[in-house]
Amino acid sequence: MKNIIFTDLDGTFLNHDNYSFEESKEALKKIEQQKIPLIFTTSKTKIEVELLQKKVGIVEPFIVENGAALFIPKNYQNLNLDFLTDFEEYKVLVFGKTYNQILNFYNEYKEEFGLKGFSDMDNQEISELTGLDASSATLAKQREFTEPFVMEDIKKLEKLKNLASTFKIKITQGGRFFHLIGEKQDKGIAVKKSIELFEKLYDEKINSIALGDGENDIKMLEVVDTPIVIKNHNDEYLSLDLKNLQKSTYQGSSGWNEMIVKNV
Repeated sequence: MKNIIFTDLDGTFLNHDNYSFEESKEALKKIEQQKIPLIFTTSKTKIEVELLQKKVGIVEPFIVENGAALFIPKNYQNLNLDFLTDFEEYKVLVFGKTYNQILNFYNEYKEEFGLKGFSDMDNQEISELTGLDASSATLAKQREFTEPFVMEDIKKLEKLKNLASTFKIKITQGGRFFHLIGEKQDKGIAVKKSIELFEKLYDEKINSIALGDGENDIKMLEVVDTPIVIKNHNDEYLSLDLKNLQKSTYQGSSGWNEMIVKNV
């Protein structure tokens, strides 16, 4: 049975504070040797993931902006992807709303609810909130599907969620930000559809593995065969009751390496 790995980035594959993946080298080597699809499943943008893949030295499928779309490199593993939509050098499946649709809602209600999203932040503000350098902050603003934001009064969150739902939009929470996303997208939906796609492409059942540390990873962890929770930067774990759930001993990249080596 083939393995396929879906992984969150910040706080999971990447350390929360310094965004390093240095401790993951042993696991990455095993994945490469076994030709396992390693699918970054993240709130990051397409261009952010592309640059990270170059740093890691991989060319793999990836899911961006909290389940908005799956991008698969053309000619990936010589699989027949002709039935998928072309997008630059990729074949793509889109699950989310467009960025303009999301921003229409955000701009309508940002003052009433005290919201500040990436579209209203300059590079310095994003850098201060994320720890990213200025050039990386610029890439984080190049969004195609979703809007990360902070809010002044968390007590208004439930009212905002209810209002968003009338526009077929929902709100998820990541490690640093809330995210406005289409109601028919989340990491769980994207991962489930991706599993179905790869089973069709491989013509066999696959063993799905997912790793995450934040609330927006829960839906992803719920739909895989082997859900793995990585200890977060507060030395805590997501509270989940799932069959086959595993928990890392270590945080971030070290925990990721530990659990991949254990499972593949």
